[in-house]
Amino acid sequence: MSPRPAPLVFFALATATPLTIVSAAVPGAYAGGGPLALPLLFAGLGLLLLAGIPGYARMAHRLPHAGALSGFVARGLGRPFGVGAGWLALLSYNALQIGLYGVVGATAAPLVRAPWWTVALACWAVVAVSGLVRVEVTAWALAALVLAEIAVICGYAVANLLDPPGGRLTTAALDPAYLGVSRPVLGLLLVAGALAFVGFETTAAYSEEVRPHRRIGRAAALSVLVLTLLYAAASWAMTVAAGPDRIAARAAERGPELIFDLAAARFVPGAVTAGRIVLVTGLLAAMLALHHTVVRYLVGLARERVLPAGLSRVRPASLTQSLTAGLVIAGGVLAGLGPVAPLGQRLALGGGLGVLLLLTLASLATLLFLNRDPEGEGFLRRFVSPGVSTVVFGALSYLAYQHFRELMIVSAAAFVLGVAYALVLRAVRPVVYAGIGLGGRAVVVTPPAVPVPRPRLPGAHRPERVKRLAG
Repeated sequence: MSPRPAPLVFFALATATPLTIVSAAVPGAYAGGGPLALPLLFAGLGLLLLAGIPGYARMAHRLPHAGALSGFVARGLGRPFGVGAGWLALLSYNALQIGLYGVVGATAAPLVRAPWWTVALACWAVVAVSGLVRVEVTAWALAALVLAEIAVICGYAVANLLDPPGGRLTTAALDPAYLGVSRPVLGLLLVAGALAFVGFETTAAYSEEVRPHRRIGRAAALSVLVLTLLYAAASWAMTVAAGPDRIAARAAERGPELIFDLAAARFVPGAVTAGRIVLVTGLLAAMLALHHTVVRYLVGLARERVLPAGLSRVRPASLTQSLTAGLVIAGGVLAGLGPVAPLGQRLALGGGLGVLLLLTLASLATLLFLNRDPEGEGFLRRFVSPGVSTVVFGALSYLAYQHFRELMIVSAAAFVLGVAYALVLRAVRPVVYAGIGLGGRAVVVTPPAVPVPRPRLPGAHRPERVKRLAG
């Protein structure tokens, strides 16, 4: 991959699906009783995430690993937790990707007038082929798709701001006085807002392919910054166009269609259709990025022999991942799934919550590892940054458990099963267990110490020799 951070940024931004967040999650937040000052909530979350990037960047620099966060956890919290984190990552990113197949099928079906599964299978074929080509090619394809999403978000936002109702540009959504909301709603909004940033952590999965490693942290920080600006600007512009006093009612009435309704009042119909098409291609970009993330976790775990060794190369791992996703889609077709959009959203939500738990473990592992083995790291990087990240993601995981208990239990179960498997490896394959967290590097096993007998003095048993020694 290119040594520049730009391709990594596009992988991270594609995973976050920014246009989907702006079109679905933002109106959903306003309709669900969210505060008018939602842009400030996004800004606050973005700043907290940026505060945790320095520690994350140092771990990616010092411990390059295709398994990314699972490698961090293995070195910071221990090998069993590292395997558990690896299993949790595979489950979570797979759930995200497979859930998006259902979402994209339901989203594109009205545009192409075809069953959801035909769109899902077409996207699956594109993703499967992309997994067999060089990652640089996929990176620049993602760049085009992500830039189209950014262009639509910015174009719609600017139009909303330039043509407000009554010609009056209101800044009520930027006033902290409008942040007031009940505690349960605030907790739910914080979790939903954090899920909107999921994807920045995937940059570490490419740490073995990017030189120098410090590019990983820069790419993660840049992706968080871009997402923060996009979400804050788009949510503010939406309140301006709909009216601060009417945004909640209109969002509840129109839902994801609100952004296109506002655009239709300010653009020609072709611009609205183009926005809908870009929404679909943005979901495709997310599936492409998630595919490559899962492949690298498979490769990282297979190199350590936690998974079959045949998956330790990119192409077999990619084919395996494509086969898995294809079988799930085929199973959904054969089962005659009807409303696939809610099911796909549920799967994607479960995957995002799993990533949230994974980030909590990785943040704690970073805090412990950098303070146990600082190697000249400054106080801010080794303590403050990972400390803030641990507290933030720990609190978010707790809030997620309060609102989505069943999904969090499923994620925790995957983690516990991985820990149990690591303990089995420790008992039956200790050499494999010793290599967990090393990214496939050779393990040197020292044999147990064997006492070496002292050499006998030749002829010591002879009487004359005994007398000589005694005298």
